[in-house]
Amino acid sequence: MRQRTAIVIGGGIGGLTAAVALHRQGWEVTVLERAASLEPVGAGIALAANAQRALDTIGAGDAVRDMAVPQFKGEIRTPRGRRLARTDNAAAVRRFGGPVVVAHRAELIALLAGRLPEGAVRTGAPAEVADPGDPTRPDRPARVRLLPPAESADTADTGNAANTPHLTAGLVMAADGIRSATRRALFPGHPEPRYAGFTSWRLVVPALRRPYAAHETWGPGGVWGSVALHDGRVYAYATAAVPPGGRAPDGERSELLRRFGSWHQPIPEILAAADPAAILRNDVRTAARPLPACHRGRVALLGDAVHPMTPNLGQGGCQAVEDAIVLAHRVASDRSLAAALDAYSRERLPRTTEVVRRAERIGHLTTWRSAPAVLLRGAAIACTARFAPDLALRPLDGIADWRPPGGTYASGAPGARPAHPAR
Repeated sequence: MRQRTAIVIGGGIGGLTAAVALHRQGWEVTVLERAASLEPVGAGIALAANAQRALDTIGAGDAVRDMAVPQFKGEIRTPRGRRLARTDNAAAVRRFGGPVVVAHRAELIALLAGRLPEGAVRTGAPAEVADPGDPTRPDRPARVRLLPPAESADTADTGNAANTPHLTAGLVMAADGIRSATRRALFPGHPEPRYAGFTSWRLVVPALRRPYAAHETWGPGGVWGSVALHDGRVYAYATAAVPPGGRAPDGERSELLRRFGSWHQPIPEILAAADPAAILRNDVRTAARPLPACHRGRVALLGDAVHPMTPNLGQGGCQAVEDAIVLAHRVASDRSLAAALDAYSRERLPRTTEVVRRAERIGHLTTWRSAPAVLLRGAAIACTARFAPDLALRPLDGIADWRPPGGTYASGAPGARPAHPAR
């Protein structure tokens, strides 16, 4: 491929992984991030073994595994604290070949951005695809229109498009998120992501007075999760079946106290330590229908831009990382860009569609509200966990044991320490 220039729209985890993967192959890569900096608002991200093996291919897997909490244990509980099921990272290693690492997003962003050359990332640079180009014609590169920082791809005055600066590239990778303007431009009329039936809250608080096991607590119409990060801070998240678009008139901390303040410890302690201004609230959206392809022209979509999903499997970021590594592998391996992008869509669409559906099924279970349904759900979890250990890991079968293409993972990656083999 003669035009070894690439533009990445979006400086999140998927976009930066794609940029690093192509940079390591000798491509000239520019990342355009609309935010003023790459410092994401504080929240955690789960990275299962599939994402770690993908990151091994760009030499970042060991640094992620170093963020793992030693002797990690996790539980599913009721609001009163009764344990329904439990697991630990030793079980994850046995089942999938690696632990589940929960990291702060800011740390992962810094880790990836640090593997790019100076000047490769341009912040305060919103952009949209002006022409997807033609991968079969060298004279038809993709064109990206730079927008004024105060503008967005949703509100830009396209009547002045001829007077705004453009960049061209042999490949554009759009990782511009769940409200992707690139997706709308490439596939006009395709259904937008739909509300999944629940809203999420996320927060990070300082270390607690005493350690607690990581847990997800399932109650009527909602879930609370708490997990310690490697530096002692605690990442917490919650979901509740509420109408979309809501905001608490007295602040989101007050809303969380109303919904979860009477649940077992450490939930009240976490809420007492929470900074009200640092609590994130977002409606959860999921793909209404799979796209017909993950690309069009010379533009490839990845992450939430192509397969938004509920957070119930902890695979949103993991699948974005997989997308990036598969795309880079195809670009390096196939004889033409057209063949590479076709192969990328064929490989990624079926897999990510299945992950979206699995996550949505679990998400639906968390919205049950009636007392009989909640009791039945708890009894089913407890009974299944008794006779089938590692219940909490079973939904990840066929997902977390994924291996990146080309065989360059774990001990095969430059500088990587040997990892446990997947089943």
